[in-house]
Amino acid sequence: MNSNVLLACLALSLITLPASSQHPTQPSKPAVQQPRSDQHPAQPMSMGMTGPLGIPMARDASGTAWLPDSTPVYALHGMAGSWSLMLHGNVFAQYLYEGGDRGEDQFGSINWIMGMAHREIGRGMLMLRAMMSAEPSTVGECGYPDLLATGETCNGGQIIRDRQHPHDLFMELAANYQRALTDGVALQLYGGPVGEPALGPPAYPHRLSALSNPIAPIGHHWLDATHISFGVATAGLYGRTWKLEGSVFNGREPDENRYDLDLDALDSYSGRVWLSPSPHWMLQASAGKLNEVEPGRGGGPRVDQTRMTASATYHRPMMSGDWATTAAWGRNKEADHATNAALLESSVTFATANTLFMRGETAGKTGEDLDINDPSLADVTFTVRTVSLGYVRDLADLGSFVLRLGARGALNMVPSDLERFYGSRAPMGFGVFVNLRPRAMTMGSMGGMPMQHRGTR
Repeated sequence: MNSNVLLACLALSLITLPASSQHPTQPSKPAVQQPRSDQHPAQPMSMGMTGPLGIPMARDASGTAWLPDSTPVYALHGMAGSWSLMLHGNVFAQYLYEGGDRGEDQFGSINWIMGMAHREIGRGMLMLRAMMSAEPSTVGECGYPDLLATGETCNGGQIIRDRQHPHDLFMELAANYQRALTDGVALQLYGGPVGEPALGPPAYPHRLSALSNPIAPIGHHWLDATHISFGVATAGLYGRTWKLEGSVFNGREPDENRYDLDLDALDSYSGRVWLSPSPHWMLQASAGKLNEVEPGRGGGPRVDQTRMTASATYHRPMMSGDWATTAAWGRNKEADHATNAALLESSVTFATANTLFMRGETAGKTGEDLDINDPSLADVTFTVRTVSLGYVRDLADLGSFVLRLGARGALNMVPSDLERFYGSRAPMGFGVFVNLRPRAMTMGSMGGMPMQHRGTR
């Protein structure tokens, strides 16, 4: 059985964990991590399990990215012998409408599910991950309506614009090994046929500030689009408050067949630095060279790209909820032309069952990016903006899951030169959705006895 099939089976086995395994009562060698002094005992807690150097595993995000230590974890947990198993996921069933001359509407489902299994190996810890999405079937080949979003192709090479492309069936098939080298420094090795290189902030499906918002940022391809890369190898060194890491990877965007593995040469590279000044903050800066990332114009050679990003994430537990905010900037340079995108998003959960979320973005996109039907505008960079606001209400407790109902509205802004293509300088959009996701993990949901691995303080 090859590694791809093995990891896919792992995810399916996690989905079908029996109810009796969701709340283990006697994990081996437990060590209890005390609650933070600033956390109300009744609210969901960040994950109690820790890895090398005593770093909470709640810090782990997409790929090798980090989130603040105070991040709550929405997942199911179980044990299988010496393996600790977790299941993450987020499923939306939504109706979306985008106004203006280039807007559309759609019923569909935005979704992903991720299985994780980890155990001690010698003096280190091995983690296996498999992440999948049914979006190729549930939102179609060209994705879902998202005005001003751009990136990738569909329908035989047509540029996707004003829509967000679907995620591939396989979003991650990777292994992660970590071990302490000294009392204050640890090693991390990560890689697999599908993974995320050390480039950009945590991918938006994994950010707490974006978790209740089903829609992708319009600056996705300036910030975190490499979260699905078909071939990745990453090495890093880290301490309790910092990490330095570098990757080699396949930087080419996925093709239109969303069900296969688009493996190719690992000829792109990136580097990233992380800083955690407190349990509530996480900062990163990164840069990378992406080889042949995009198809060339008119069937020409593929385009190379240099990307730079920086981001700051802040999480604050509150009396009956959480506040999460992310600010991020990205810059793409192709040949002698560069464009920038910036994002500010925030989410606050209050009175336990209510969540407000917002996102504001600005991005520089060329006429070619936006697929403007005027050759004279192909190389012109236009500044486009969008602001969205949404609300989600928890409807029902379904045991290990929560059923939620939400709505989102958006105001999109284009310059006057684009008004004739969009039919308005401020086309609006809205969406309504039902959301199913796991409950937040608590000490009680883990039997009150989280694992702590060797090499911790």
